[in-house]
Amino acid sequence: YFAAKPSNLLPLAQCLKEKGATFYGAFWCPHCQATKALFGSAAAELPYVECSTPDGKDQLQTCKDKEVTNYPTWIFADGTRMTGELTAAQLASASGCALPQ
Repeated sequence: YFAAKPSNLLPLAQCLKEKGATFYGAFWCPHCQATKALFGSAAAELPYVECSTPDGKDQLQTCKDKEVTNYPTWIFADGTRMTGELTAAQLASASGCALPQ
């Protein structure tokens, strides 16, 4: 376990949650870990849904129901999907949230 670096992205993380965006990922996914690292200490506020079973071999039903096939997958309130490692600017743009300066 590592101490998350302080982050100025807390307002963005909170806005993503408020705007109904959801971050689907898996604990073993390096791109998901990188997304959490990008948010640093604000990662705990991300609207994150774990898709992997604890053994890492299967996907949880909630993610199957959403047809999540790649990690990370972001699903926004309007149904828009974006996959892969996104920048803070991409997330802000897709969700209509402001990018903290």
